[in-house]
Amino acid sequence: MPENLNYTDDNIRTLEGVQHVRLRPGMYIGRLGNGNNPGDGIYVLLKEIIDNSVDEFAMGFGRQINVEIQDNRVSVRDFGRGIPLDSVVKAVSILNTGGKFDDKVFKKSVGLNGVGTKAVNALSESFYVCSFRDGECSWASFERGELKDSGKGATKEKNGTMVSFYPDPMMFGKFDYNLDYVETMMKNYSYLKKGLTLNLNGTAYKSENGLLDLVNENLSEAPLYPPIHLEGEDIEIVLSHGNAYGENISSFVNGQNTRDGGTHLAAYREAIAKTLKEFFKKNYAPEDCRQGIVGAISIQIQEPNFEGQTKTKLGSNYMWEKQTHDEHGTLKLDTGPTIRSYVNDFVGKQLDNYLRIHKEIVPIIEDKIKSSQQEREEISGIQKKTRERNKKANVYNRKLRDCRFHYNDKVNEKNAANIERSSIFITEGDSASGTITKARNADYQAVFSLRGKPINSYKESRKKVAENEELNLLISALGVEDDLENLRYNNIIVATDADNDGMHIRMLVCTFFMKYYPDLIRRGHVQILQTPLFRVRNKQENRYCYSIEEKEEAVAALRNKVEITRFKGLGEISSDEFADFIGEDMRLDEVILADEESIAEIMEFYMGDNTIERQNFIRRNLKSEKELEDIDIS
Repeated sequence: MPENLNYTDDNIRTLEGVQHVRLRPGMYIGRLGNGNNPGDGIYVLLKEIIDNSVDEFAMGFGRQINVEIQDNRVSVRDFGRGIPLDSVVKAVSILNTGGKFDDKVFKKSVGLNGVGTKAVNALSESFYVCSFRDGECSWASFERGELKDSGKGATKEKNGTMVSFYPDPMMFGKFDYNLDYVETMMKNYSYLKKGLTLNLNGTAYKSENGLLDLVNENLSEAPLYPPIHLEGEDIEIVLSHGNAYGENISSFVNGQNTRDGGTHLAAYREAIAKTLKEFFKKNYAPEDCRQGIVGAISIQIQEPNFEGQTKTKLGSNYMWEKQTHDEHGTLKLDTGPTIRSYVNDFVGKQLDNYLRIHKEIVPIIEDKIKSSQQEREEISGIQKKTRERNKKANVYNRKLRDCRFHYNDKVNEKNAANIERSSIFITEGDSASGTITKARNADYQAVFSLRGKPINSYKESRKKVAENEELNLLISALGVEDDLENLRYNNIIVATDADNDGMHIRMLVCTFFMKYYPDLIRRGHVQILQTPLFRVRNKQENRYCYSIEEKEEAVAALRNKVEITRFKGLGEISSDEFADFIGEDMRLDEVILADEESIAEIMEFYMGDNTIERQNFIRRNLKSEKELEDIDIS
């Protein structure tokens, strides 16, 4: 038996304190990243600390939170109750320790598992916390989760907690906080907690109208009618319709932005369609009732169950759950109403009442539904004929090399781990698709091969786009013909050559998603695969470089006679090499579409008629004159 397969007691390890967080950070903060993406870990660290301060406000303590970010060091000061002085060290360093397990103290908080602040501590180069309570304070300082010093004393500070931390470069590399992303975070907190003021580097964010302010501020095009705003004890909703495709619905639970939705968003989508169908007494399809909808939902529940530590998807089925004992001492689970029934009842009653009072918007809504129905039926017929024609020609099987796991399959122990990493690579040409197919992990990575350049969806009619064989088959492969909830892969990865044609194909694919399936982008499903531009090697070492700067660093580091290869096509890279670029550490750039960004304006700038403004934009963003020579800007 090989020595490395000899399984003994020496292989059993116990990780103390926060060591496990540093060893497996993805379990606690999702991804690491360097700050270029709003989902990167440094923003999760910030959010975890602010969540605690927001929970204090939700319980009636402290109406202001001060956040400062200077040179990537973060400080958060709230004016809540402060951490109990004898528990400061435990509260920030010992996993599964915290006050939120006691629902008398924190009834409807975001963080309930006693991990958040501890993860921030573990993943910070330096971490400092100080609690102020009734003229006394207790403080502690840490380095990478290890206690370095602590103490107590008198203070004149107002009650509350101050946390300061610097994310660890050993974990996050060279990182930077993008203050635009942080500003969006501050705004969302203010929309969800009316009366709370958040100060970011001296700029105050406060909302008077809650979710209505969020929707109005984020509207990129004028809605068909003024947004409807309805509030209940533990629920708040906003909705309107626009002329864009897809559904743009923000969702929140206890102040947490659930970007990936969950049971509350599913219930809201169902309730909108159900209520409108019953109001008009017509069997309209749900997708027609929701086409072009713009809105938001926020609910408050006890003991929320989020899928994953980053809390971007709600998994709870009930508004509250609690373990109790009956008169015989038998443990039982007591539950409140289901989230589905609660949301349906609220929307059904309140939206119906609103429409009966505001009769002027009723025909506007029904005209929108009828228009969506007419277009959908026409497009559906075209797509069906195209799919049947291609099925007979066996085109589908030649274009899609599927994986053994599908996103919408029933989750079981065997495939549960593959849900988040299930991916489909969209590439062009037999050579590139062949390379990826050989290099991929067929358990959860699929490959879809485009033939040539797709149609420019921005310039063509919806009917013309529906008749396009390539895009029709792509949507069929993704499984989203009828509903985005049927998406078969969590990650849609555009993988094109690093040349003019490849960049153009990338833009055409992204334009298609942006115009007709923008929610795929908003939910973070669409990615761009980074592949190396250069290979620098000598007899001892190979280095793969993703930029001119990395190439120059590699040449300087290897020194001796080096060979430089410029990769222009994916087919030029061997499948053995390529396996390293699409493995666990593959580099992906998420395609980001902010709520307030106008899709029409973005597409006109990038895909409309050529203008001097676009040419100047390209020139400003090129890194060298050599690149300018290589790119056709006509």
